[in-house]
Amino acid sequence: MLRKLIYILTLCALTILKVNAQKEVLLTDSLYVLPATENSQTKIIINNKSDSAYKPDPVRVLWMGAIIPGYGQILNRSYWKLPIVYAGFLGCTYAISLNSIRYESYKAAYRDISDTNPNTVSYEDLLPPGYTVDNYPGGMAGLKSIITTGYNQYRRYRDLSIIASVAYYGLTLVEAYVDAQLFDFDISNDLSMHIRPSLMTNQYGNTPNSAGIQLSFKIK
Repeated sequence: MLRKLIYILTLCALTILKVNAQKEVLLTDSLYVLPATENSQTKIIINNKSDSAYKPDPVRVLWMGAIIPGYGQILNRSYWKLPIVYAGFLGCTYAISLNSIRYESYKAAYRDISDTNPNTVSYEDLLPPGYTVDNYPGGMAGLKSIITTGYNQYRRYRDLSIIASVAYYGLTLVEAYVDAQLFDFDISNDLSMHIRPSLMTNQYGNTPNSAGIQLSFKIK
């Protein structure tokens, strides 16, 4: 009788150990689903880790976007913004290049018209078709005034183009960072606001003869 009891207890212990071992294997090596509760969603566990939804790291988005323009939008999976981003950079590059070329032309013309060397006449390239220095309105003095104005004007345009490009570059970084921060922000139809009339009460719980407007927000 004692042997049978020991045998039964040993068999039960082995069975319990086997079941526990199978549970540990299920927890670490297999895929299972936890039951959902009233206030939580069902989570899928793989290798004892939660497989959460993709969410970009805002700091990484900011640094990668600073190194590679437009890469922050790629990390945010906002691929439709890439044509806008790169079109803006192309526009800024074109503006800087155009104004720099014209500035250098007027700079060389201003330098040549200001010196006493008769062989440096690059300013003649800026004369309108059919005009020479002799028949230009105002003569040499008028031409020098126009070249001086153009020199200062295109230098200002070039500087403004560079400032605008830096500002646009910073804007793309800020946009990518904010987009990463609000990546999982809920904008579904469950968000709503209701405006309804309401009686106003005081601190003693009495209802005075006054009315107001109550705002009711419903957030998912």
